[in-house]
Amino acid sequence: MDGQEEEDLPPVFTTVPTKQKIVFLTIDDGAEKDPDFLRMMSELKVPYTAFLSNYLIEEDYGYFRRMQALGVTLDNHTLTHPYLPGLTYEEQKDEICGMQAVMKRQFGKAPTVFRPPYGNYNGDTLRAAKACGIKYAPLWDEEVFVDHWEYRDWDRSLHPGDIVLTHFRGRDDWDGTMVDDMRRFLNKVTREGYAVARLEDYL
Repeated sequence: MDGQEEEDLPPVFTTVPTKQKIVFLTIDDGAEKDPDFLRMMSELKVPYTAFLSNYLIEEDYGYFRRMQALGVTLDNHTLTHPYLPGLTYEEQKDEICGMQAVMKRQFGKAPTVFRPPYGNYNGDTLRAAKACGIKYAPLWDEEVFVDHWEYRDWDRSLHPGDIVLTHFRGRDDWDGTMVDDMRRFLNKVTREGYAVARLEDYL
């Protein structure tokens, strides 16, 4: 494979270069389908991006169609959320392209943005993603939970353009709801003078 092709692989990044005091909210998988969360985010007009895995959303595609109708971008997080580097190229391609097909069928279009499960990937992941029509593979710089934040960087703080991860979770996994999780996220972001922007607008 020549160098040129390698350079065209989807870039992987945890932050988007910008001087603006903005962060990006991304929510992964699709396990919890909380109508109060949809209502809250719609009323507050908070943009976010959902990275969906089919095995968690297939029982209720309608919930995510409602989300999409509210202007949320739905992106690819594989069919079954495997550890991708442990799979062959073909298996990875099945996971990513398979989810592309589901999303086209259920939501009208195949996304161009993909997040590898657990943030784990290898060269085959990016080659497979590209073959499936993916242009970007964003990871994250911070993760917010109901009761705490986790940071990748030593300085343990937000930076302009940071991508923040959380998950579709509720009381089954957390001591709280998605609404509580979003309160924690929004409180910190606004207290530190940040606004929330839509990731796709900056790619």
